[in-house]
Amino acid sequence: MKPIKEALDYAHGKDLDLVEVAAQADPPVARVMDYGKYRYEQEQKAKVARKHQISINVKEIKLRPKIGDHDYETKKGHVVRFLNSRAKVKVTIMFRGREREHPDRGRDLLMRLAEDVKELGVIELQPLLEGRNMTMVLGPTKNAGVKRDAESQEKLGSEEEVQGDGDGKAPSSRGKSKPQPRAQVPEAEAGVQ
Repeated sequence: MKPIKEALDYAHGKDLDLVEVAAQADPPVARVMDYGKYRYEQEQKAKVARKHQISINVKEIKLRPKIGDHDYETKKGHVVRFLNSRAKVKVTIMFRGREREHPDRGRDLLMRLAEDVKELGVIELQPLLEGRNMTMVLGPTKNAGVKRDAESQEKLGSEEEVQGDGDGKAPSSRGKSKPQPRAQVPEAEAGVQ
């Protein structure tokens, strides 16, 4: 423990700064350091942290309570595509007129969608009625997008197999294949015997 005046003289003698670390402590704690260097290091750490941060996209799909089967399947395909790309999906059901008196139909539709994509997405925000709209948020599960990656790896593997002889079969070694002709050696390189 040193008085403030003595600590300041010590810091100036070392050509450093006196920085208060814990003001709430009794007595307050201060440290002698190069404050400019300390701030620079903190900024670099923050920059690296921002660089490695994963940004999460939120996509939105809008439905109506009286949606047809084919239209529902199309919208479900969009939700599956978004979840496979590791994005959150906000599903909104828009009610108009007398549809507003039957929010249970909208909730059933949202729960049906959540059940259909349960392998890829999990409900993060339960269906909630806000004015004329009912919203639900789906987040990707750990295995969302994994199937797509596995299919691309499998496709690469099958392309490598096919490149062998065009039939996908390896050439047989029973002697049915034609012998390779030997290379002709030019007379100048043949050498004298």
